Amino acid sequence: MTSLDSFKSRQMLQVGERAYAYYSLLKAEENGLPDVSRLPFSLKVLLENLLRFEDGRSVRKDDILAVAAFANNRGSEEREIAFRPARVLMQDFTGVPAVVDLAAMRDAMNSLGADPVKINPLVPVDLVIDHSVIVDEFGTPKAFGDNVRLEYQRNAERYKFLRWGSEAFNNFRVVPPGTGICHQVNLEYLSQTVWTRNENGVEVAYPDTLVGTDSHTTMVNGVAVLGWGVGGIEAEAAMLGQPLSMLIPEVVGFKLAGKLREGVTATDLVLTVTQMLRKRGVVGKFVEFYGPGLDAMTVEDRATISNMAPEYGATCGFFPIDQATVDWLAKTGRAPERVALVAEYAKAQGLFRTSETPDPVFTDTLFLDLNDVEPSLAGPKRPQDRVLLSGARQGFVASMESEFRKAAEIAKRYQVQGKNFDLGHGDVVIAAITSCTNTSNPSVMIGAGLLARNAAAKGLKSKPWVKTSLAPGSQVVGEYLAKSGLQAELDKLGFNLVGFGCTTCIGNSGPLPEEISRAINDNDIVAAAVLSGNRNFEGRVNPDVRANYLASPPLVVAYALAGSLQVDLTSDPLGVGSDGQPVYLRDIWPSSAEIQEFIDRNISQALFRARYADVFTGDENWRKIEISGGNTYGWDSQSTYVQNPPYFVGITKTPKPVEDIVGARVLGLFLDSITTDHISPAGSIKAASPAGKYLLDHGVAVADFNQYGTRRGNHEVMMRGTFANIRIKNQMVPGVEGGVTIHYPGGEQMPIYDAAMKYQAEGTPLVVFAGKEYGTGSSRDWAAKGTNLLGVRAVITESFERIHRSNLVGMGVLPLVFEPGTNWQTLGLKGDETVTIHGLGESLRPRQTLTADITRANGEKLSVPLICRIDTLDELEYFRNGGILHYVLRQLAA
Repeated sequence: MTSLDSFKSRQMLQVGERAYAYYSLLKAEENGLPDVSRLPFSLKVLLENLLRFEDGRSVRKDDILAVAAFANNRGSEEREIAFRPARVLMQDFTGVPAVVDLAAMRDAMNSLGADPVKINPLVPVDLVIDHSVIVDEFGTPKAFGDNVRLEYQRNAERYKFLRWGSEAFNNFRVVPPGTGICHQVNLEYLSQTVWTRNENGVEVAYPDTLVGTDSHTTMVNGVAVLGWGVGGIEAEAAMLGQPLSMLIPEVVGFKLAGKLREGVTATDLVLTVTQMLRKRGVVGKFVEFYGPGLDAMTVEDRATISNMAPEYGATCGFFPIDQATVDWLAKTGRAPERVALVAEYAKAQGLFRTSETPDPVFTDTLFLDLNDVEPSLAGPKRPQDRVLLSGARQGFVASMESEFRKAAEIAKRYQVQGKNFDLGHGDVVIAAITSCTNTSNPSVMIGAGLLARNAAAKGLKSKPWVKTSLAPGSQVVGEYLAKSGLQAELDKLGFNLVGFGCTTCIGNSGPLPEEISRAINDNDIVAAAVLSGNRNFEGRVNPDVRANYLASPPLVVAYALAGSLQVDLTSDPLGVGSDGQPVYLRDIWPSSAEIQEFIDRNISQALFRARYADVFTGDENWRKIEISGGNTYGWDSQSTYVQNPPYFVGITKTPKPVEDIVGARVLGLFLDSITTDHISPAGSIKAASPAGKYLLDHGVAVADFNQYGTRRGNHEVMMRGTFANIRIKNQMVPGVEGGVTIHYPGGEQMPIYDAAMKYQAEGTPLVVFAGKEYGTGSSRDWAAKGTNLLGVRAVITESFERIHRSNLVGMGVLPLVFEPGTNWQTLGLKGDETVTIHGLGESLRPRQTLTADITRANGEKLSVPLICRIDTLDELEYFRNGGILHYVLRQLAA
């Protein structure tokens, strides 16, 4: 597209033999855009995006001026802007429903008599299959092969579908299972830091930006790629070339000085940063790192910090481009001309940081001297609950009182049936080197391998009750551990390779050995897990484990040797060596110099180039999957994982006029802070639930139900789980928890899904009433999709969470808010009323005041003013078309 270019910023840049067009921030400043050079680097990236896409509609000159005004107002003005990322990243849980929607759009194009091949992502999309490997087998050389076999067995239907998508769509690539975690593959291979695109024969250069369907998309901010996690509908909108609405963010500057001391790891640093930022409060804000501490900090350490942005609550944690970034891109095998472009483009744009760069203007700042960071863990329940390694034992003892109410039993131990050992509180039953945060960082991975080598040489072994696992974030890591001989050393302690993917961190830790599980549950033992991950919420890692601690990979190995949180690793021995002498952590901890020497000797550009040479080809399992369908998918009516959703049934080339909502019934009355976790299906599927009954009716045994997350590609399962959270409270049924409602006029109590289907059969539209902050939280796409499929035409609240509001519009559901001082309680609603809303036709305008005519069961009528929260002209187009997918579909069909 051609920008209006109000500030005459389009210029040419010569790099070697190539010429690139670009939108110059410095030229825009010369031409009247004030204070650009004072902005944080992350905001300069947003500003370039607006300059490039200025169209007078979604991006106006005023929006560009508003971003530049940050230099003076420091982000105090609340203003929405339209951001268009360069690309989209997906993992398989969240990616499947997006590909389902694309496949359904191709079928709809057929029914409109248009070419289905026109349906493709309009920006590049990469989907990495990384969320489906489970640690079933561990501690043996066969673990990797066995886990891969089980993964393909369980996910055959989903993989068949994704394999079809990888061949059917342009601009869409699938990285097959067993390659690595999406964020690490993104960091090591997919990201370019500066992106290019051919537009009308001219190569245009611009910052690499993205959104991803996983919260840890933020990891690539470590290489100056601005990106963050979004819900599925926003990702689909971006994928189809639509702008994403966002507020101009506040930017918190985090100044770093000094360098880490000997024996302190990047994990210790990130846990310290997370604690500091959580305490300060940065939700919804950008965090940008600056200061002299960056001069000696590796890119891998930066990525470790950026990865944890969801844990410290920020939208992203951004590091600007500097010489370390450029050198790292070269080291990891990017093309020489790309590396040259990154350096020259960043310098031309004022996006290149040096030690002389003046500090930008920030909303607020924090400071940390890296020399003050100490070895740490975080637990037992939250990433921000940091404890010093020296205080970890006391911290666990204290949590036995404060968290688990079992202080009196702390010394008790229980015999494990059929084994020659017993088990007690704080015993580590899972020690997992896992997750994108740390497995991308050679210093901690090599450190873990050297610590294992030193421990094995002393004759130490992991305790027999510990489930040990190693799931590297990419094949590059597997390769350098094998090449250096350190994988063989890790194997001696049971840290055999179990898979390349996201395992323990997302709850894919697999079952504990039966006798261990039984001992824990029979005796109510507070067992522990130590993992090198980023999430340790209660119940997430494993259902048998209540105390979960985040730690660096070397400390994961150390805790497997010690076997308990009740061992103080700074003063107690880890065990007794083969010479009969006690062995302490300090005896086997490798030096920074030795770690660096192993990195220099074993990690090379050639290694990255070799491992990523055919990254999209996959193993034999992937290549032999048979796919059905050509340009359109061959849907299998028997599949319980992937089904063709009904969004486009009866679609016409032009949208029919939106009908008023007449005589709607109330599906639910909810209070404040209803989250998308309340609305959207998540977690395990209960046999007695509507979704469970559906699966049983389709011949699926309870043991094979899997989770809602794996069945996101089947609307039949997902709509049955909408509003079905066991903790949701519908005030139409006071005192009852769970997804139930009253069907009127009969007054019968039933599951929300059953009532919605009954109303649909009767031709009755539905509305939902709620309080403040409706729709906060993640897993947002199905919160809006499920609402639409249940037949809800409007959601009426006191206030909405911003993204869920836009998602409802994106699914053709009308968001409405009461005027201040009014809510459904002040109106005395009971849920037995009927609701009529006029004015939804051609005359509807953004933020218009509408009137709801509400009739009570006794015939009494009242009129209530409501503000339409369709906020922009683009959103109005989406709504009139029945949703964003319908809008894009008709544009392409025309």
